[in-house]
Amino acid sequence: MPAYEYRDGGMVGDAIVEAVVTGAAGHLAPGGVAQLLGNWEERPGVAGLERATGWADAAGLEAWIVERETLDPARYAETWIRDGGTRDSDPGYEELVAAWLDDFAERRVAGVGFGYILLRRPDAGAKLRRLERLAAPLGGGSADGQSAAGLGGHLAATLAAFDAQAALDDEALLASRAVVAPDVTEERSHWPGDADPSVIVLRQGGGFRREVRADTGLAAVVGACDGELSLGVIVDAVAHLLEVDAVALRAELVPQLRELLVGGLLTLA
Repeated sequence: MPAYEYRDGGMVGDAIVEAVVTGAAGHLAPGGVAQLLGNWEERPGVAGLERATGWADAAGLEAWIVERETLDPARYAETWIRDGGTRDSDPGYEELVAAWLDDFAERRVAGVGFGYILLRRPDAGAKLRRLERLAAPLGGGSADGQSAAGLGGHLAATLAAFDAQAALDDEALLASRAVVAPDVTEERSHWPGDADPSVIVLRQGGGFRREVRADTGLAAVVGACDGELSLGVIVDAVAHLLEVDAVALRAELVPQLRELLVGGLLTLA
């Protein structure tokens, strides 16, 4: 098997990524952040995202891991073999593929995930632990003009938003005012002849270009977030319009509003 300095660390499977993640704790001050690209293996009974987060947990680090793509072992092997300069028609290609697949089979690897790993050494407050699969193409820019070529600005804003909303209990959150991010659009689909939409989707133009399915209540609340009224006042007004219980609607929407804040679709005014 040919070895390449830029990619082969002499460890088995994804152990080199595990070593980097667990070793990061010794290089971060409280509140310090590390960002990296990584791969993780899918093994029987354990999803790749859970394995990767387990590395951070073992090191006592907060983690936000975004899986962008998953490849089966054969496609993964073929990709890296070609990357090393060996083509399908070259002598030894089939032997290389077989060696890669035998290695995966020993660990019963079902697939390999790719994505972003953001680590933070805890300082104070709620602990960040987010696992996401976000495969949409990156946006052309975020609300603050951050280019998609570097997600640093978006990731920093997400961390700040997570900390801000986590510091508020539900009543304090509802007493806050929020604004819809300028890169967010709303799409509604109707069955022919129906007055009410069958599907409402909130779309983010920048960052990870999130798509959030919303019901009528959530869409109405988001649409009214212009920074003038508190979230609680808006939710109560929507409850009145929809003729539903305001307390129940508050309990339903608060977790969803927190997710929109963390994802960057809403910002606290």
